Amino acid sequence: MMTNQHPSLPFLQVFNESGIDIPVIEHDLQRLIEIIKEKEHVSFELLEVVYVDEKEIVRVNKEYLNRDYVTDIISFRYDEDDSNSPIEGTLYCCAQRINEQAVEFESPTKQEFERIFIHGVLHLIGYDDQRPSDKQKMTELENYYLGQ
Repeated sequence: MMTNQHPSLPFLQVFNESGIDIPVIEHDLQRLIEIIKEKEHVSFELLEVVYVDEKEIVRVNKEYLNRDYVTDIISFRYDEDDSNSPIEGTLYCCAQRINEQAVEFESPTKQEFERIFIHGVLHLIGYDDQRPSDKQKMTELENYYLGQ
């Protein structure tokens, strides 16, 4: 667990319950948060990132979203969803699924973990990917933030 060493950085907690080595470190995630925070004009109060296995992501997906399948990430925002409120949320990331996607998309594993993290943060900010145009916008933003 990490404490907020720098006042401009959000309070970030990273937990790995997956049993799989995670190729990103907290510093990488903090850097991405800073870039997103500046560009999107948002602030963060608390951000938990929990890497889980397939069994746990299915349990969370079933219990909270009534969906019975493996997914790469599930985002939960806890604060009041308005522009004045610093964001508090949890990202449940399925480490095994992210590794599989890296192979499937022929993408470096670290980059795929960063992409999924960015995707989850964008959901916390309020972006959606239900319509093809929204999904395309999120992919463009993911690519932008990965390039920074």
